[in-house]
Amino acid sequence: MWVSAPSRTEAPVPAPRQELSPRELETLRHIAAGRTYLQTARAMGVSPHTVDTYLRRIRAKLGLAGTAELTRVAIALGL
Repeated sequence: MWVSAPSRTEAPVPAPRQELSPRELETLRHIAAGRTYLQTARAMGVSPHTVDTYLRRIRAKLGLAGTAELTRVAIALGL
């Protein structure tokens, strides 16, 4: 007897764009595009540590755990 796996549904996007600062949104765009912290930092004119700080703030505001979730949210927000 075969048992089908339960269907997996994506969690809704946890927060609207308005909760993120313009720099956080810019950082999220770069990371979602597959850029590294160093590439993102150079494009934004900041240090990689600053990129890490922006990403930690985004995760805290949106209740996310990792880069995959950040990317999913960026796509859902149309970034």
